[in-house]
Amino acid sequence: METHSCNKRVALVTGAAKGIGLACAEAFAKAGYITVMADIEKPVGQAENLDLKGYHAVAWQCDVSDTEAVRDMIDGIVAEYGRLDAAHNNAGIQTPQRPMAEITDKEFQRTIDVDFKGVWNCMKYEIKQMLKQGGGAIVNTSSQGGVTGFPGQAAYIACKHAVIGLTRTAAIDYSSKGIRINAVCPGVILTPMAKELIARNPSLETELIRDIPAGRMGLPSEIAEAVLWLCSPGASFVHGHALLVDGAFSIH
Repeated sequence: METHSCNKRVALVTGAAKGIGLACAEAFAKAGYITVMADIEKPVGQAENLDLKGYHAVAWQCDVSDTEAVRDMIDGIVAEYGRLDAAHNNAGIQTPQRPMAEITDKEFQRTIDVDFKGVWNCMKYEIKQMLKQGGGAIVNTSSQGGVTGFPGQAAYIACKHAVIGLTRTAAIDYSSKGIRINAVCPGVILTPMAKELIARNPSLETELIRDIPAGRMGLPSEIAEAVLWLCSPGASFVHGHALLVDGAFSIH
């Protein structure tokens, strides 16, 4: 990989192949960032689509649960572009929905590895780089489940609570170093996966929005706008915040 200097801002989005991650990558690219789109399967087509529209997006394959792979990714980004200004640690998985005692050790460990350790891994190397360059902004994806409970999702919900705890503590550790660290907590979002589930079971949509005071599901673009704002100068005094974007679900 050839090293060259870069005057543009550089952003990294993990879990960028679809849904919220893809929407956030598109938002960063449209805002003028060189946007590195990372996923466990390299999102080549998604990056090419943005490039064809005149933006600058780069596909990267990375399993965020693999510490060395994450380190190599951050090193590679810096070698190519010289810096990392913003990072959205969004990659995550869900466990099958069933009571806690029925979740297998393997399912629990995989959820921890991706949803919590993955965020830990990314933050560790993002922070190291941002310290070298004098600052940056990080947003971690938690969930409305990071401030509430949800039946049948014990491992996932535990990880999303942990992400908020990690975000708040790291924000204290690094706020004086020019690094702002926050979290976004999406509610029920109309992702491609949700659309597919609703197509199979039309009554599911009514079920999903029943407890959302806003009366609808959120859009991936609405999460993207929140993430982009948290990384912007407009949020310059926002540190360690868990921003709920859930149509008032968690407060009603």
